[in-house]
Amino acid sequence: MNPAAGYAALAAVTAATLLIGVYGLRISRTTGDFYVASRTVRPWWNASAIGGEYLSAASFLGVAGLILVSGVDALWFPIGYTAGYLMLLLFVAAPLRRSGAYTIADFAQARLESLPARRITTLLVIAVGWLYIVPQLHGAALTIRITTGLPGWVGSVAVVVVVCLSVMTGGMRSITFVQAFQYWLKLVAIAVPVLFVLFRLSREGLPWTDGGAAFAAALDPQTHASLYRNISLSIALLCGTLGLPHVLVRFYTNPDGSSARRTTLIVLGLLSLFYVFPIIYGVLGRIYTPDLAAGGSDSTVLLLPGRVFDGALGDLLSALVAAGAFAAFLSTTSGLVVSLAGVLSQDLFRGSVGGFRLSAVLAAVVPLGLALLTSSQALAGSVGMVFAFTASTLCPLLVLGIWWRGLTAPGAVAGMVTGAVLCGGAMVAGGVLATAGGPVPVWLEQPAAWTVPAAFLMAVVASRLRPDLAPAGAAKILARLHTPERPHAPKRRG
Repeated sequence: MNPAAGYAALAAVTAATLLIGVYGLRISRTTGDFYVASRTVRPWWNASAIGGEYLSAASFLGVAGLILVSGVDALWFPIGYTAGYLMLLLFVAAPLRRSGAYTIADFAQARLESLPARRITTLLVIAVGWLYIVPQLHGAALTIRITTGLPGWVGSVAVVVVVCLSVMTGGMRSITFVQAFQYWLKLVAIAVPVLFVLFRLSREGLPWTDGGAAFAAALDPQTHASLYRNISLSIALLCGTLGLPHVLVRFYTNPDGSSARRTTLIVLGLLSLFYVFPIIYGVLGRIYTPDLAAGGSDSTVLLLPGRVFDGALGDLLSALVAAGAFAAFLSTTSGLVVSLAGVLSQDLFRGSVGGFRLSAVLAAVVPLGLALLTSSQALAGSVGMVFAFTASTLCPLLVLGIWWRGLTAPGAVAGMVTGAVLCGGAMVAGGVLATAGGPVPVWLEQPAAWTVPAAFLMAVVASRLRPDLAPAGAAKILARLHTPERPHAPKRRG
């Protein structure tokens, strides 16, 4: 790829992001604007913004890379990422919006009437957010290296600087406009090049090379992942979506619960549309870029247009893909920084706008340090582990807190801590074994199948042991969570 085209693409995305952020600054005046956009974001805008922040490095680059390497087994990732929103629609979206909370920690305190439960929730939200930001910065480093030839750390630093400027200036209202724009940019950037490739294939036929033999291997039952692995991954993706802080904070910006449900339905459509294209990239990568399966599979989306088209057209399509990839890193990191800044400022700076801005810097700088000190792994796989951790910690709090009257503060804390210790321990143990060069058991690679039930079970058992510790206001808040809002009365004429 021509470096000049890469520079131009990244500069255009950065400029557009900052300009839209400045526009958001013009209408961000109150504390509510910074935290939840004054709860006035309509479903289509909110759905586009959720799509923008949810379609991360794992979605834009990682899914195609996994399909290139693993074949049909990798389809569980886009299926799980999308189906997780069905879980949100059924169990969380409307009740969470009716809670009136700004953050997940606010919800925990309101539901459980416990400061320790709030603090544990805050720590877990911060851990999840930081773990999720690191792969975005790794993806930015990969994109910068491929498209411009610059050192990878430049991409990580650039993402953090742009995100901090956007979040600090306009808060949630500004980021809503930015992320909605970035969803449609990502869709165009990933769809147009692959449509060009498919058009060429329709005219010239399929160039079957040795790489095409990978299709036969993908259909061989002996090469498929184990049933346990697929079940565990599905549990992680379905339940993990329920606890992602940057997704949940979006439902606080809807005007009411019915808007939250409509938003979720639209998101399901937007995600389904988007994930068609990374799947096609992965299939085409088995034909045009089979060499990447031995290393560098995450670069399939970035390199495919240049492998198919020569000259200016190849450079232009590659630059478009690079722009979409950079938008993916910016939008997801922005959503995570906004959600973390809201949590940190509420607990450390009493919710002031100045505290929000300082918290945004803290929320972005710490994962930047972690990203610079670690090497990139398979993007979709690393994000999948974050989903497993979220499913084991925040998911039990939300599901039981919304749907079970008997949940107590000690029970919720016991469930979250159990999930964090078990899943975190599995992640560390698996990493140590992988570093030592030994085999990693599948139950450590994909721990959600046993850590999520253990967390739920511990929360229920601990709550049952001391039912007298149930919060006094549980019935009242549960009634608010599950009572539909009354429709506004029509205005009289005349």
